[in-house]
Amino acid sequence: MESNTGATSVEQEIIRLEEQALRRWCSGDPYGFLEISAPDVVYFDPFLPQRLDGIAALTALYESLRGKIRAERVELINPQVQVVGEAAVLTFNFVSWSDGIPMRWNCTEVYRRKEGRWEIIQTHWSFTKPRA
Repeated sequence: MESNTGATSVEQEIIRLEEQALRRWCSGDPYGFLEISAPDVVYFDPFLPQRLDGIAALTALYESLRGKIRAERVELINPQVQVVGEAAVLTFNFVSWSDGIPMRWNCTEVYRRKEGRWEIIQTHWSFTKPRA
């Protein structure tokens, strides 16, 4: 995964947290994201008909996916972190390859710092529209 050189320590920390969780996710372990999500997290996913509210709902979804997601190669593209006080917004494009087939995504994660720890409070995944 690419890293954002020249980033501040907060930006580096947010990107590091995301990269670690994505590596676990792509090896079938969704708990990397659960470990850094807040109790009141909200989650949007293109495979779901509506937003999920709270860590219990997100845990149930991720438990149903445990061991089912695999990617032999991943790329975090052009991550950008915007820090505002005790909040940070991370946006990036993501590509994962499974059986040589790429899946292209857009992602926005909103983090907040609570008691010295960064945690995700909002996640939004969408498909990147391919160019014609």
